[in-house]
Amino acid sequence: MFQHLLLPVDGSPLSESAFRQGIAFARDAGARVTALRVIPDFHTYTYQVEMLGGTRDRYARDATKAVEDYLDTMADEAAAAQVACETVAVIHDHPYEAIIDTAANKGCDLIVMASHGRRGLQAVLIGSETQKVLTHSRIPVLVYR
Repeated sequence: MFQHLLLPVDGSPLSESAFRQGIAFARDAGARVTALRVIPDFHTYTYQVEMLGGTRDRYARDATKAVEDYLDTMADEAAAAQVACETVAVIHDHPYEAIIDTAANKGCDLIVMASHGRRGLQAVLIGSETQKVLTHSRIPVLVYR
């Protein structure tokens, strides 16, 4: 049924657990996966712009390298489970948009992601990227809790 799963990860234990469940699902379905990590964009406020020379570029380079190393470990887990895995790192201010865009661009037919389980007022005020993906995605979303 599903042939290509998008597995967004954020480094939290819950997202890694959802990743592993997604890998197991993909293995059983004979599907391939794309692991995605969204890097927050660089923002800073200062009155002395000359102090920031090269800071944005250095941030992008260092953050991308760290995320690529992390995604390599995720790809190794998928390979150990005999699941084909592509990795993608994206710099974006809104993770839910990056998740939906990546799923569409890569031709994914299912997004598998974790729910952080915020409740009550915290859920209303902070929201969740999972909730935003559920609300805006045209691709089915499987939420692992």
